[in-house]
Amino acid sequence: MSPLPEVEAKTYPPLDRLPVHMGIIMDGNGRWAAARGLPRLAGHRAGVENLRRVLRATVEFGIPVLTIYAFSTENWGRPQDEVEGLLGILGHVIDRELGELHQEGVQLRHIGRLEGIPPDLQQKVAHAIDLTKENRRLILNVAFNYSGRAELVDAVQRIIQDGVPAAAVDEEVITRYLYTADLADPDLIIRTSGEMRVSNFLIWQGAYAEYYVTPFYWPDFGKDELYQALAAFSRRERRFGLVPG
Repeated sequence: MSPLPEVEAKTYPPLDRLPVHMGIIMDGNGRWAAARGLPRLAGHRAGVENLRRVLRATVEFGIPVLTIYAFSTENWGRPQDEVEGLLGILGHVIDRELGELHQEGVQLRHIGRLEGIPPDLQQKVAHAIDLTKENRRLILNVAFNYSGRAELVDAVQRIIQDGVPAAAVDEEVITRYLYTADLADPDLIIRTSGEMRVSNFLIWQGAYAEYYVTPFYWPDFGKDELYQALAAFSRRERRFGLVPG
């Protein structure tokens, strides 16, 4: 297996501020394929190849945490051949890329529900998480079979199971029961394909994230486009509901 692809040897001006945690809604694979007269799964495969390039760029720009939206709970409603193809792609990616990602210092995490995912794929996911758990160069959260609402339901159920008194439940308690409990909330969430919606992605954690929407379909979202998103983030004044000081 070849290493993560090198991105273009191009110098980018330094930015005053970078996100600690960046989320990406990787949208537009199907439309990318349709525009080329290809089946939708060809778009998803192109999206996987692009992810390798974006991972390399993310590390080079110095962003320590990346969360990608790979498969939502709503995606089970897509045509069966597409769903089976997406599951197969995930398994193939783990088989093909895990060794190199581990060598590159990427810590893989899964956020979402494992229920409903085929048992052999669950085992591959668990193995990838265990193998890379000590890596620190980049934390990569893969949101697969994920829904922001389902995450909140799971959190509330665990709070009840742990016997936390109702009067003790506040934002800090809920945050501790989320899939991302030990991570900072995302500073920046990028959505490709031009769609202006959050699609049930990190709806608690992203309450004060800066959003950046680009018209590029995910397979065409490269290092230059990522830099533009980071530059836009760097220029924004984050107020968290307050007024400028």
